[in-house]
Amino acid sequence: MSSQYFFSSESDRIDRTLVHRWLSEASYWAVGRPRAVQDAAIDSSRNYGVWNETSGEQVAYARVITDGVTFAWLCDVFVAPEVRGVGVGKMLMSGVIADLEPLGLRRTLLATADAHGLYEQYGFSELPVPSHFMARMQP
Repeated sequence: MSSQYFFSSESDRIDRTLVHRWLSEASYWAVGRPRAVQDAAIDSSRNYGVWNETSGEQVAYARVITDGVTFAWLCDVFVAPEVRGVGVGKMLMSGVIADLEPLGLRRTLLATADAHGLYEQYGFSELPVPSHFMARMQP
């Protein structure tokens, strides 16, 4: 697996059209997200991906919103359906964690409906006191 795919944190490599299609059409959290909004999110975040070594095609994406000192939010994690189950998600998460580790962040959060097992392998757990967290949601 490792020789077939590679990880990168270079934002210029991101296939913005593909990432927008994945998130706006195939994710459960960003369906209908406009391309301009996605591009602005990419521009304001740390971006990560995994690519096929042979074809150069991007096969996974994640982004992190952070102040670079105390806090980060991992979001928009997506692995192409055709490569799920072969370790691409683990390669993506290993790369993200390795990139963030030197920052010494006190807290990194994420939200997931279906990938708890993956994230637990990288130190994520349920919120210690969920009632301390709140959200302001827009319609």
